[in-house]
Amino acid sequence: MTAADAAPRASSVGRAAVLSGVLIAGGTALGFLRDLAMAHLFGASGSTDAFLVAWTIPETVSPLLIEDAMALLMVPAVTRLLAGGEGLRPFVGATLPRMVAVLAAATVTLAVGAPVLVKLLAPGLTEPGPAVGCVRLTAVTVVTFGVAGLMSATLRAHHRFGPPAAIYLAYNAGILALIAGFSGVIGITSAAVGVACGSVLMVAVQAPAFLRCLREAPAPASPPGRAADVRLGIAAVAPIVVYTVTRQSQVFVERFLGSGLAAGSISHLNYAQKVAQVPMVLSLLIVTVTFPRLARASADGDTDRIARRIQRDLVVVNGMVLCATAYLVAFAPVIVEALFEHGAFTSADTGETAAIMRVYALGLWGQSTVGLAARAFFAHGRPTWRPAAVLAAGLAVTTAVGAAFAPVAGAVALAAANAAGITVAAVLLLAGVRLKVAPVSLRRVGADVGRLVLVAAGSGAAGLLAAAAPGIGRGGAPAIVTAVTGGAVTAATFAALVAVAGRGLIASWITAGPPGDPADSGRASEPADRRTDPPDRTDTPGGDGPVPCGGTSPHTPRNGPVPCGGTTPHTPRNDP
Repeated sequence: MTAADAAPRASSVGRAAVLSGVLIAGGTALGFLRDLAMAHLFGASGSTDAFLVAWTIPETVSPLLIEDAMALLMVPAVTRLLAGGEGLRPFVGATLPRMVAVLAAATVTLAVGAPVLVKLLAPGLTEPGPAVGCVRLTAVTVVTFGVAGLMSATLRAHHRFGPPAAIYLAYNAGILALIAGFSGVIGITSAAVGVACGSVLMVAVQAPAFLRCLREAPAPASPPGRAADVRLGIAAVAPIVVYTVTRQSQVFVERFLGSGLAAGSISHLNYAQKVAQVPMVLSLLIVTVTFPRLARASADGDTDRIARRIQRDLVVVNGMVLCATAYLVAFAPVIVEALFEHGAFTSADTGETAAIMRVYALGLWGQSTVGLAARAFFAHGRPTWRPAAVLAAGLAVTTAVGAAFAPVAGAVALAAANAAGITVAAVLLLAGVRLKVAPVSLRRVGADVGRLVLVAAGSGAAGLLAAAAPGIGRGGAPAIVTAVTGGAVTAATFAALVAVAGRGLIASWITAGPPGDPADSGRASEPADRRTDPPDRTDTPGGDGPVPCGGTSPHTPRNGPVPCGGTTPHTPRNDP
């Protein structure tokens, strides 16, 4: 690829990220409206408790079948099929029916065992009947989320990001419509029906684009035998599932430890996290858009291109998250006031939630970096347990810090424990990427992150000054006005300081690299990106064994897989 082609490629990534951001922001906004409608219509009662027990099912299934496990498994699988010139239809025909059969069996099991499940999740419910009914309705999401996740991963591998980004917009629209239409007739059950119907809409909104991909897919260039190699086998699924569940377990640790604190502590943690995680989720859109490119580079064995892709994504994602961190730290009280201080949510609750949010925001860098680094491991399409093991170590740090300091500092200590644990995991994962995936320059990454931290500190200080200014800070202008003004001040200061600290931090990604360095060429972007030690072709991305004939490894020459004869014939690089 020439330098002239690099800018359009980067521009297409930017457009895809913007479109995905708009659609996901719309889905997030409808999610807030859903929560407000639930509070307005049903309040906090035994019926809402019953629904929240059932809500555990889609809340747990979503990261497994849509957001993490399915995407991390399917995007590399489909990308490798496309790179090898093999047909998509045989793969979908072999995979989809089996997956639906397994998930349907799980749905039936949940529906039949709903009374037992309710007793396990909430043994203190005085009237478990409504919860059992809601569980049986929301159990449908096990199947629909699985199909929606497979569609999303397939479309992203084809660089079609609009329909996958719209799934939560459709999902929450379905829930809101059912609540609005039937809450007066069937009460809280309308929300459970809305969850089931909304999950069907997640499939429907992607179906046209997915079917087009199947129709446009070329006939297999070779017999479909290789497609069987990328089916959903237990060896490939297990590490990703364990990674996803381990990452979700941080919430359970917080709630377990928070249950021994003052009443409302768990709620304060939940409110703070719900707001603080929004910028982290939006920043990872960059990773979602570039993940198929990373998978293709991995399929080609081009470790130099993998390293540059990871470094550029780190700069952009870290920049977005650290800017958001500065804003959240400076304006947490007015953000919480604008969003939640209505009705039963008092000013005291605002103070507690804002204090937690400020500490929790310090871990956003670790949250986003873990998401990016884990995808670098899973892009190879080979089972690797390293991300799960590293997250387990981070979870141990979270548990130890929380257990030690929560009795003294309360929920703020749990937020600090979360930030500490995920930051440790992020550092360990980055080191693992350097050792097992690609020659990422940790010195360069550290220097870039260090500059961005200083920039964020400066913009946060400017935000604190603006928050304390007469007529702007809390108690002056309305909270929503202060929150919007504070966001503008923080972002503008961050952008100005980035220009002073080194415009190349962001510009290098936007322009796909400095002049003379095409974005996806086979050359290293700097000497530090090259290994000086001889490559070890027996080291797989996960360190789990030798590379078979025809396979690739992080140290395989970029020109393609190693054949059985041991030679590496030159094959032209072709970017996705």
